[in-house]
Amino acid sequence: MQSCTLSTIAMTSKSTQIAGDSLARNLVRAWNSISAILSFAAIVLHLVLRYGFSVTGYAASVPLWIAIIAGGVPLLYELSRQALKRQFGSDFLAGLSIVTATLMGEFLVATIIVLMLSGGQALEAYATQRASSVLNALARRMPSVAHRIAGDMTSDIPVGDIQVGDRLIIYPHEICPVDGVVESGSGTMDESFLTGEPFRMRKTSGSQVISGALNEDAVLTIVAEKLAVDSRYARIMEVMQRAEQNPPRIRRLADRLGAIYTPIAIAVAAAGWLFSGNPERFLAVIVIATPCPLLLAIPVSIIGAISLSAKRGIVIKKPVILEQVGEIRTMFFDKTGTLTHGEPVVTDIISFSGAESSDVLALAASLEQYSKHPLAGAILRAAQEKNLALQPVKEISEKPGEGLRGNIAGRSVLVTGRRSLRPELAALLPVNASGMECIVLVDDRLAALFKFHDRPRKEGSRFIRHLRPMHHVRHLVILSGDRGSEVEHLADIVGIEDARSSLTPEQKLNIVREETAKEATLFLGDGINDAPAMMAATVGVSFGQNSDITSEAAGAVILEPTLGKVDELLHIGIRMRRIALQSAIGGMVLSTAGMIAAALGYLPPLAGAIGQEVIDVLAVLNAVRASIPSRDLQDF
Repeated sequence: MQSCTLSTIAMTSKSTQIAGDSLARNLVRAWNSISAILSFAAIVLHLVLRYGFSVTGYAASVPLWIAIIAGGVPLLYELSRQALKRQFGSDFLAGLSIVTATLMGEFLVATIIVLMLSGGQALEAYATQRASSVLNALARRMPSVAHRIAGDMTSDIPVGDIQVGDRLIIYPHEICPVDGVVESGSGTMDESFLTGEPFRMRKTSGSQVISGALNEDAVLTIVAEKLAVDSRYARIMEVMQRAEQNPPRIRRLADRLGAIYTPIAIAVAAAGWLFSGNPERFLAVIVIATPCPLLLAIPVSIIGAISLSAKRGIVIKKPVILEQVGEIRTMFFDKTGTLTHGEPVVTDIISFSGAESSDVLALAASLEQYSKHPLAGAILRAAQEKNLALQPVKEISEKPGEGLRGNIAGRSVLVTGRRSLRPELAALLPVNASGMECIVLVDDRLAALFKFHDRPRKEGSRFIRHLRPMHHVRHLVILSGDRGSEVEHLADIVGIEDARSSLTPEQKLNIVREETAKEATLFLGDGINDAPAMMAATVGVSFGQNSDITSEAAGAVILEPTLGKVDELLHIGIRMRRIALQSAIGGMVLSTAGMIAAALGYLPPLAGAIGQEVIDVLAVLNAVRASIPSRDLQDF
């Protein structure tokens, strides 16, 4: 009980911290928007007072002072914190401009810079506002109440109060609260998001169940084998917390360019002041050097790319990934639901005793139409593809552990597993190499062995082959919780040499984190067990909307689960980066020309501020091109 209490306190503390961080981020976003609006209004009011009503002196500057104090002071506070950490990025020069302009009495110039800086940050905040906490999503999915059996009574208790040995009821469509073993009942559970196994698993008396799995179609009674804090789902949450606390370090494009541009601008400004003896030249250089192409053009490019992605069925949750996808050199793939469809298909039928495979398939499908077994749908689809007619079935029975039995046209048909066969029949079967299987007996004679595999995506091999020549990806890896034989079978089909199987979420996280420390990585997955590794990669991509948790962990969510959409994401990011660089570097080149003119005394501060605005408009107009679709969004 003490461990449960400590875990509850820890989770509550974590939730409080997450909520506090979220509130702080929302306040910053709101304040940036308010500062931008206030600065714009102050500039308009100042111009109206000065040129419309001929108000001069401090009275005309009051709106500017309000904007500088309200908008500039918080910005400068944040910039000071960055300076103490020696983080001289793209907006440090803007902060220096605000201070210099204010000290020299150029309040209009200072307010214009506040508008540009807060406006750029507000634009970027707008682009990131859809992101939310992964841990909150995990907590929402996990049940808070369990149904405990005590004698003849059933009572609801907090999940944290579950003790080892407690008997619990899990109703259809509920999430299993703890790891345990089935005591009674028979049904199907979906564990694919947790284990990486692509098939829904049949549960009968004695079957193991894991926390976080979805009970689909029957009431199950289980015996708890672990406390909630020690169960599989809780361990994934712990791994997720570690991944969130240690995200990959990504240096933004604007900061990298700003780190080069800022020292150059300060050096030119200092030289202009030093050689002329006029401090106004320092201000003029700093004003026109303000890196607005970095502060505005890059966020505009990102927002344009986000808009284009949304139109193509791709939701960008972390805009920074658009700057990173062009640098990806290692790509990790989960198997189930990404390179495969996550559903079984009949891949082989081995006949015995002279039976025709199509005849046996028709008999098995006729029987399986009355079953909820996870493989029943695959058998029915195989029969439909061959246009086989289903026959009436009599005397149907499905006893746990024995299989599905029925009478079809006077013949006794049994669909069962290898373990249920008599030894002399089991000896006739080949060794089970990979995949899942079922055996069909007709009149107690071995008729056929059906083999199943997870269905690969048709475009998988072409997509994998094009990554090296077209996107310069050097290393391709499958990371899967599935069995080795299944993973190797798929790796051979799609052409990936490095395939690792039977991995836990912790192992996936460690592999991805180690590789991400060396070079940029991308992780593509769709299950809850993928979420920690997805967060540790440079770029995490969630395939489909099967799990809200995976979607929260990812930087991008592919709504239409096809590998062609993944390729579109790569192209959109690469194109956005190219346009952003054109806008930023082009604007910086023009600003450099203006800096030289200002240092030589040909450009006063106010003219520099206006000139900078012209440069901004040109850079932003070019950046808008990122929202316009092009013809080359796929190349395989």
